[in-house]
Parts: sequence; C-alpha cells; structure tokens
Amino acid sequence: MTVHIDCDPRRLERERIYAYLSQQSYWAQGLPRDIFERSLANALCFGAYAEDGAQVGFGRVVTDRATFAYLADIFVWDEWQGRGVGKQLVAAMLAHPELQNLRRMMLATADAHGLYAQYGFQPLSRAERLMERLEQDVYRRLAGAAQAS
Repeated sequence: MTVHIDCDPRRLERERIYAYLSQQSYWAQGLPRDIFERSLANALCFGAYAEDGAQVGFGRVVTDRATFAYLADIFVWDEWQGRGVGKQLVAAMLAHPELQNLRRMMLATADAHGLYAQYGFQPLSRAERLMERLEQDVYRRLAGAAQAS
C-alpha cells in the first residue's frame, strides 16, 4: 500500500497525534499539550496519508539542517501497522531535501531496531562518547506544578 507523505503542518491531525503520544506511546506518556505544540513548531514534521486523505502515520525530525538530525516520535496508527507505512515514512524522512549530506542522524527506539537497520542505522559505535541528561518524570512534575497554580 502506497501512502502520500508530506510536511504540510496544516494537514496534521494534531488531536490524534497528541492523544497517541501522550496516552499510548511508551516514550511520551503524560506529554503536556504546550510542550507537544512547541515540539511540532520547532521540528520538521511528516504526515503519512491514505488515499482518502486520512492521516495514518507521523514522524518528526529535530535538526539544524546542516550537520545533525534526530528522528523522533515516529509511529503509525495501530490499524495501519503491518502495511509498510512505517517503511515509507522513514524513507521519505531520510529523502527530504533539507536532510541530505548531514554528518550524523540519530534516533532512539526500544522496539524497532530492525526497521531502522534497513536504512543504515546501527547501534552506537562509540557509546562511551555520548552522554545524556534524561528527566523521566518531567511531565509529571510539570503537571503537578500546573495543578498547584
């Protein structure tokens, strides 16, 4: 099945994307709406659409469009999984003109290593060089602060 993929922010089904990320995804549970909106505004977002125009997948890239890109929030609606939509979405993201000739592209995944390996992604060769600051409970903390005010 072939889908249409573009970067038109007006076509994104924001409510459905937000619901998936904040309620269903393993990586963004409890995502506050304002942070979600900022994440879309400051990234190159991709929507995958069926022939009837309904959105069936989403992904975004955080990038400087010169040297580095981080692929994030890539998913396909449950009812569309297993039809090759994820592969088409990743291929379109990697083919985007503003993401060519970058030195490094990265992503994090708990369960789709095989998918991304098909596009040249591999485990970090020198993981000891990278560091991270991960605040697992940041969304809960922000939600608590909002309720207190």
